[in-house]
Amino acid sequence: MNFEFDLAFFTERVIPTLNAGVLVSLKLIVPSSIFGFIFGILLGAVRVYAPRPARRLGDGITTVVRGVPLVVQLVFIYNCFPKIARVLDSVIYESFPGIGLAVDGLFVFLTLPLPTTLQYKSELFRTLLVYDAFGCAMLGFIVCSAAYQSEYVRGALLSIRQGQIKAAQALGFSTLRMLWSIVLPQAVRRALPGCGNEVIYLIKYSSLAYVISCIELTGEANVLAGRTFRYIEVYLAAGCYYLLMTSAATAILHYCERKFAIPGFGKGR
Repeated sequence: MNFEFDLAFFTERVIPTLNAGVLVSLKLIVPSSIFGFIFGILLGAVRVYAPRPARRLGDGITTVVRGVPLVVQLVFIYNCFPKIARVLDSVIYESFPGIGLAVDGLFVFLTLPLPTTLQYKSELFRTLLVYDAFGCAMLGFIVCSAAYQSEYVRGALLSIRQGQIKAAQALGFSTLRMLWSIVLPQAVRRALPGCGNEVIYLIKYSSLAYVISCIELTGEANVLAGRTFRYIEVYLAAGCYYLLMTSAATAILHYCERKFAIPGFGKGR
């Protein structure tokens, strides 16, 4: 396998193919990062301030998600959720005639009959049963990212001085108001470097989506390399794409760290 630099091959085959893969990767990474961060904050708050049963449940979810390899989670979601949808569809239909599950691309909808004056069924509730490879990959990334980010948030919440919490309680703040107004604004800022690092990881392990036939950047590179047998050029270009994405994300995250740095707490970059 010889390496021969061919500019035409890069401009006509590699770049257009990998550009299409990058768009799919970004569609996975951006929503997964945002929702993973949001759910990570919620899960971290539950693990610290919720009643004991909820804390134990949150700890259990985090332990399972962090302990099972992501590729296993993706394969499980991809293979099991359609079966779950079919089982629920049969159970719902037998129990409540006229109600069923309708698959429509990414989501599985719960359809309910409306009064006869409206004449049509309406898709009222979107369930979390994801059906296609893209949806399964996104769900897996959100769950995994939320579990890891909850650990950063939990550590940040525990770093808040108890004096502030006791002062809020003395002033009559409820737990939710205390979290929203006092604790979370500080904790999120302290957790930002760790959560940002998880975003970098997410960019790289988004390549696992190819395992469940979601053709993103790595998937496009695999297909192109398999067709042309020019593995060095294709994978070198794919590595450059990932390096560009992680470099851009690092720059954005460093800006956010400086923008939201807590005065007197460390030194923003």
